[in-house]
Amino acid sequence: MASSSFDLIFLVVMLLSPFMAVAQTNGSGPVGASITATDDSPSCGFLLLLPFSTDGQAYKNVSLGSSLTAASGDIPWTSPSGDFAFGFQQVGDTGYLLAIWFNKIPERTIVWSANRNKLAPRGSTVQLTADGLLVLNDQSGRRIWTKPELGGSGAAYGAMLDTGNFVLAGQAGANLWQSFDEPTDTLLPTQNLKSGAQLIAPYLEKNYSDGRFMLILQGDGNLVMYTTSYPLNTSNFAYWSTQSSIGYQLIFNQSGYMYLVASNGTILNRVFSNSVPLQDLYLRATIDYDGVFRQYVYPKTASRGKGWAMAWTTLPNFVPPNICMAINNGVGSGACGLNSYCKLGDDQRPSCSCPPGYTFSDQDDERKGCKKIFISQDCDHPSQEIDSFEIRDMLNTDFPRTDYDFFGSVDEDWCRQSCLSDCYCDVAIFNAGRCYKKRGPLLNGVIDPSIGDKALMKESTCSLLDGTDKNKR
Repeated sequence: MASSSFDLIFLVVMLLSPFMAVAQTNGSGPVGASITATDDSPSCGFLLLLPFSTDGQAYKNVSLGSSLTAASGDIPWTSPSGDFAFGFQQVGDTGYLLAIWFNKIPERTIVWSANRNKLAPRGSTVQLTADGLLVLNDQSGRRIWTKPELGGSGAAYGAMLDTGNFVLAGQAGANLWQSFDEPTDTLLPTQNLKSGAQLIAPYLEKNYSDGRFMLILQGDGNLVMYTTSYPLNTSNFAYWSTQSSIGYQLIFNQSGYMYLVASNGTILNRVFSNSVPLQDLYLRATIDYDGVFRQYVYPKTASRGKGWAMAWTTLPNFVPPNICMAINNGVGSGACGLNSYCKLGDDQRPSCSCPPGYTFSDQDDERKGCKKIFISQDCDHPSQEIDSFEIRDMLNTDFPRTDYDFFGSVDEDWCRQSCLSDCYCDVAIFNAGRCYKKRGPLLNGVIDPSIGDKALMKESTCSLLDGTDKNKR
């Protein structure tokens, strides 16, 4: 009975929360006004179900003519509580991001940026100009980025809100532009993803430029995660979706729930069902550089953490559950790159490795895949070189979609010898009398206990790295 009651309460929360989230983010009210959690929302009985404060939202306006300069020590524009800041963050030694970040934690985690693909040099400025444009210029005055779009109405002021949203407002207070409408890789509570909007993963953890994965709410109503045709942002292979045809908006409400709704408010798919007390914890949902969409929490203070570590902690039920198994397209490099394989660790995060006879193409970027460390078999004299190659076994391993030959009703030794004598064969996959021969570059490599295949990797007995003949060791 208790379970049924909980389900009923959860359903009520889910059905009513979209109206509340929309009321706080649609820009229909003046930015300078005080918006409370009860504005345009259901009755007080609804509020009792939700673990969040109903205190009014205050704003600190950014006046026309205000500016910040990269590397000048300027104090960023902060929200009233100081939880969020807008300004410049240095990225290694390469330049500066105009960004929004969590301002009260040591990591200063970035949740939005304007110029992720074109870092601003030292001395660059962002200014809310006299004509109401928010403009990012480099040190020579060349324009890098501007909002609102040229030709539109200019803003009367800007504001960094406690929701993490930076807004530009007109004279009447209506929002002319807001960062929530142009997300990069992260959503925050009360930030909703509209039809056509997308998140693009960063390239690496500390490289914020567009990466290899994206999440998009398509015009056809389906919420989909794709690999990208990197370095382009065009979609390549769909590896997760809600399989919906009437999705209208992805709601991320103040209780931490995330769900896809139809235009009439009907819940179509629950993406995340983690209830989070936002009075105690910071919360974000991010598509990470490894292509996984996760929710994270961070205690606002040690005393309010209630057992949570003072660090970003991943919440359960991220999507997809196992990206190593989810990506198996015939075009593209898979989850980890060409000639490599993906394995889910005990922490449920994917790691990338090279098979025997291969090494990373770029030691600083394992997702660029792997390359051979030996000279391939000579196709003019393959039989003469059999003794110069060997087979290394890899259990529960597969490289889907790269077959060029198949044999049934054979044993493992036959499959092994067939690959050794075939100059085109880089690996043979054997399982239950079936032999699949594959040639490079190898795609979608994966190791997983659910795979019954054995990969028979062919490598030379002489490595190019040290010139050593393994048969003489």
